[in-house]
Amino acid sequence: MTRRRIYLLRHGQVAYFMDGRPVAPDDVRLTDEGRHETQQTADALSGIAFDRVITSGLPRAVETARIVAPDHEPESWPELRELAGGRLAELPDPEAAFVGAFSGTPAEDATFLGGETIGSLLDRALPALQRLADDGDWDVALVVAHGGTIRALLSYALTGGRAFLGNFELAPASISILDVGDDWIVRAVNVTPYDLAHTRTRLRTMEELWAQYKST
Repeated sequence: MTRRRIYLLRHGQVAYFMDGRPVAPDDVRLTDEGRHETQQTADALSGIAFDRVITSGLPRAVETARIVAPDHEPESWPELRELAGGRLAELPDPEAAFVGAFSGTPAEDATFLGGETIGSLLDRALPALQRLADDGDWDVALVVAHGGTIRALLSYALTGGRAFLGNFELAPASISILDVGDDWIVRAVNVTPYDLAHTRTRLRTMEELWAQYKST
C-alpha cells in the first residue's frame, strides 16, 4: 500500500489584541516570537521535500508558510480559514465563550465566540481535505492552517466522519501529521520543535486568549 503524507502546521504565534483592542482577524500577523518559533519548526522540517504548500490565504498562515517552505509559492485555499468569531462585545458570557470554545465535542450548531458554527467549518474544511486526498499528483503536502481547522481535519482522519474533537491542543507553529492511502493514519499531533516537552504552558489556547481579552 502506498500512502502519502500531509503535514498540518498551525500558524506561528500572533497578537490578537493590540493597544487594548482586538485586531481584525484578517489582519493578524506573526509576532517576533512567532517568527522565531516558526523558524525552529522550519529547521525541524528542513529535510522534507514538499510537493504542495497550501494555506488558508490569511496573512498569518501565508507568512508561516514562507518561513517553513521559502522555495514554494503557497496555494490559497480559503476553505481552510479559521472559524469566524462574532462581535466580542455582544457575547452574553465572554469567559464561557472563550474558555469553552473548543472543550469536549461541541455540537454542529455551536458557535465560535458567537460567530460561525462548527457545522459551517466542517462543511468547508472536510471537502477541502478530501479534495487534496483525491488528487494523486503529489506525495508530500504542507497545509498551513489554524487551530480550529486543524482540529476538524484531525477529527475527520480519526473518526472517518463529521466530528469536532475539541480537546486536541495545538500550539503555535506545531506540526501534526496525517498519512492517507486507502485509509487515514494520524501519525503525530501538536509536535512543537521549540518546546518538545510542552513546558511553556498548561493552558488551552482559548484560556490564554481570554486572559488577554479581559486585560484589554
